[in-house]
Amino acid sequence: MRIAMIGTGYVGLVSGACFSEFGVHVCCVDKDAGKIERLKRGEIPIYEPGLDDLVARNVAAGRLSFTMDLKEAMQGVDAVFIAVGTPSRRGDGHADLSYVYGAAEEIAANLDHYTVVVTKSTVPVGTGREVEAIIRRVRPDFAPGADFDVASNPEFLREGSAIGDFMRPDRVVIGATSERAGEVMRRLYRPLYLIETPIVVTSLETAELTKYAANTFLAAKITFINEIADLCEKVGADVHDVARGIGLDGRIGKKFLHPGPGYGGSCFPKDTLALVRTAQQVGSPLRIIETVVDINAKRKKQMAERIIAACGGVVDGKTIGVLGVTFKPNTDDMRDAPSLDIIPALQAAGAHVRAFDPAGMEEAGKLLPGVEWTKDAYAALDGADCVAILTEWNEFRALDLKRVKKLLKRPVMIDLRNIYNPGDMAKAGFSYSSIGRPSQPIAG
Repeated sequence: MRIAMIGTGYVGLVSGACFSEFGVHVCCVDKDAGKIERLKRGEIPIYEPGLDDLVARNVAAGRLSFTMDLKEAMQGVDAVFIAVGTPSRRGDGHADLSYVYGAAEEIAANLDHYTVVVTKSTVPVGTGREVEAIIRRVRPDFAPGADFDVASNPEFLREGSAIGDFMRPDRVVIGATSERAGEVMRRLYRPLYLIETPIVVTSLETAELTKYAANTFLAAKITFINEIADLCEKVGADVHDVARGIGLDGRIGKKFLHPGPGYGGSCFPKDTLALVRTAQQVGSPLRIIETVVDINAKRKKQMAERIIAACGGVVDGKTIGVLGVTFKPNTDDMRDAPSLDIIPALQAAGAHVRAFDPAGMEEAGKLLPGVEWTKDAYAALDGADCVAILTEWNEFRALDLKRVKKLLKRPVMIDLRNIYNPGDMAKAGFSYSSIGRPSQPIAG
């Protein structure tokens, strides 16, 4: 089989590379000439573990290629995927679909045989129908079902583990407008039948809403445990024990029950807001998700206040060592990262921020002016008044605490990801603050 993938961002590049690993011939298309040239040279524009090897292997095998020419990419394809960005629209929070609709117009101009047009991007309900309408408007000569069908195939990839999520997914969701389109999509995913992956084939609207419903539910789950963590601090309970106690219930599940500074990234913030706006627009408001959006926005700002409080209530003139700035580990993605709220708030309070992140400093440097970036974690702590852990990179989980204590002016750690044990930190002589767990006095 042959497919074209429009967009070489996170979703398009990962999906294209993984399809090629299935044996599909994939041509990835992008208008960014610099990005295409880099990809042709084997340079990967995003940080995702294992992606560089996957791309190189399939380029060498002749199954994966890159171009700026959509007409060239669409020659002889069974399907063309739209995997462009759908950021929040300025002003109202709706998903900006201009890139999706622009891709639909270009696809229409280049259709010359039956092709399934697949929306891979996260899009609101009704987008697939509008894509179909755009193509028919551009090509009124097409008879219904003769030259194309539209399908929806939402992605469920987690940054940092996207390749595994694609190769071994919990499920594949396909929204198809015809049996012919559904069969093309089933053939593309045939390798997953060997591991008995559930393939859910449904309508366009249902597939589109399923993606939003999944992400908003997970965002709500994160927000729930964050609020429970706040309650635990007030009553002397341990949020990790609470999370384990409820997570062992099969109806609830243990995933996404880890407290922290609030969700970020490329999906949850924009998708929760987009679904809220869609629901309001059709007169069926989602009050729970509206509250989730509000709580999460406020929580990030509250984390800066927590750091200031741990430093005695004043950080003016003090240096704060920050470990991790990306929204999660194993990615360089800074989109809606809690650090983008926390660090400016600390700077506004008069603090000097010295920070290290294993992958995100290049992008973060564009977004966080005034931060001093260091070559490693220990350099960020040298002479600092405290250390704040904002992202749970593995290399921060086993710091040499004796060395950390010597480097800091005062042994103060604010751990917003709960990667250390409060009792161990007390024994090590640290004033240790975490999320949703009782504090313990310093030993000795």
